[in-house]
Amino acid sequence: MFARVPASSANLGPGFDALAIALPLYLEVTLDAADDFSISSEGCGAGQFDDERNLGARVATEVLGHSRFALHVKSEIPLSRGLGSSAALAVAAAVVAGSVDPLAIGARIDGHAENAAASLLGGLVVARSNEHDVAARPLALDDEWRFIVVIPEEELSTDDARRVLPDRVAFADATRNLSAMGLLLAGLADHDQWVPGSMDDLLHQPYRMSLLPFAQPLLVALRESGASGSCWSGAGSTMLGLATRDKAEGVASGAREFLQESGIAGVVHVLEADRCGLVTN
Repeated sequence: MFARVPASSANLGPGFDALAIALPLYLEVTLDAADDFSISSEGCGAGQFDDERNLGARVATEVLGHSRFALHVKSEIPLSRGLGSSAALAVAAAVVAGSVDPLAIGARIDGHAENAAASLLGGLVVARSNEHDVAARPLALDDEWRFIVVIPEEELSTDDARRVLPDRVAFADATRNLSAMGLLLAGLADHDQWVPGSMDDLLHQPYRMSLLPFAQPLLVALRESGASGSCWSGAGSTMLGLATRDKAEGVASGAREFLQESGIAGVVHVLEADRCGLVTN
């Protein structure tokens, strides 16, 4: 059994733990029946966990009820960069093992329903999970939008990024995020309806800036280069610029110039959203 799923970028600014977009960096998992457990890997994270501790192996074992299988993982999704690598692996592994609800497993294992939903469904999604169930729905996305994905070599674990968040936020900050998220969804659906500031966030990004000193100036550089908005990708360290197709390459050039002038190792991609999600055979 084979499954391929895309990377995901969650939050998109004000949509904290709710919104995500699927991006065309792919993770593939192949599972075959075998007398004994074995695992191999290539690409991002290759060889780091080629044993029973591997997240995909643990998910497949849970679904199958045994570990008599050979698992192969091939990934283009960098680890600990805010691109949903764990959710993608959990969803793909659940699928190849025959799960009837890979979304629920991906959301539970990874802890982020929106990442799992984007990898499974593709496109722009909204999701939520609670103790009872997981719900996800696709949302409208204008074909004009491009995503400028700035991936530094520096890693940042989701746990570290979560630890700096406050237990409570100001009521005014919460209401401003709600209005920003509504405007963001309208603008993503139709680029002509874009409102400046729709990607602004007050719930998580301000508290995480100290973890990555380059984050704030990079977000500014993306906007100054022509991006309609910019935000953290998930919990970082990747940063995301949103631009119309005519401005995307200019934004990418500005991002590359920023990395070079700042002495930051990393890569910049101009990507359309992946609209397919899960592919199997």
